[in-house]
Amino acid sequence: MKKFTLNLKICLTLTMCLLFMGVSKFKLLDEQTDYIQQLLVGHYNEELETSQIKHYELNVTNSGFCRYKRFFKSGKIEYFSFNLMKFKDLDYQGTDTTGALFLYTRGDDVIVQTYNDTNEEDVDTMANYMSIPVKNIKTQDLTALSEQIRKTNAPLLAQKYCKTHFPQT
Repeated sequence: MKKFTLNLKICLTLTMCLLFMGVSKFKLLDEQTDYIQQLLVGHYNEELETSQIKHYELNVTNSGFCRYKRFFKSGKIEYFSFNLMKFKDLDYQGTDTTGALFLYTRGDDVIVQTYNDTNEEDVDTMANYMSIPVKNIKTQDLTALSEQIRKTNAPLLAQKYCKTHFPQT
């Protein structure tokens, strides 16, 4: 009987912990993805491409996707997307004021698509990095971005695990 009571207490404690973690997980994940998006959008350098680009969209979703879309004045659209769980490393090439941020994935995990390209056919392929033009980004911002993406992976893995093993009916 004591063993049953102990097992019951352990199960109840684990259930309560999972319940509290599940509720707080979504708020934490939203904060982490918002921080990543704000950092990327805050340092995005649209001045480099104003002659060709009409506008852009740069989003980090709470489901863990980093999406970058460029709309050219010619009508061409470029779309890049990858799941943050596939993030491997980042690199910055440029000066103190302008450069390019390269977000690398473990394999060919970046979706690359082009539409409405008058010079070539539409492209639908995979790549191992995404390049984003940035300005005024400091070393500590790059370090913070890399750490934040890595921290975001734990709640994303938990979310994926829960959806896979405990589907909602």
